[in-house]
Amino acid sequence: MTEFLILAVTVLAVLWFFNREKIKQKFFPEKEKNYTIDDKFNSEKREREKEIDHLLSKMGKNGINDLSAKDRKRLDELSKH
Repeated sequence: MTEFLILAVTVLAVLWFFNREKIKQKFFPEKEKNYTIDDKFNSEKREREKEIDHLLSKMGKNGINDLSAKDRKRLDELSKH
């Protein structure tokens, strides 16, 4: 019985160790860091740029034909901002 208890505690400790960031964010979420309207705008702009870069990198050799219909629509929406 004590071997089972030791094993259970060890497994729980290992699971906690590898999932500590998820646990931290679930119970202690980060507060919004944008203090001004400019900060919020710049943050949103950076996020849009990252998403556009990701979609453009997916295009590969065949260009726009490599993207799914959903990705094409999203790229079109992002490019209008």
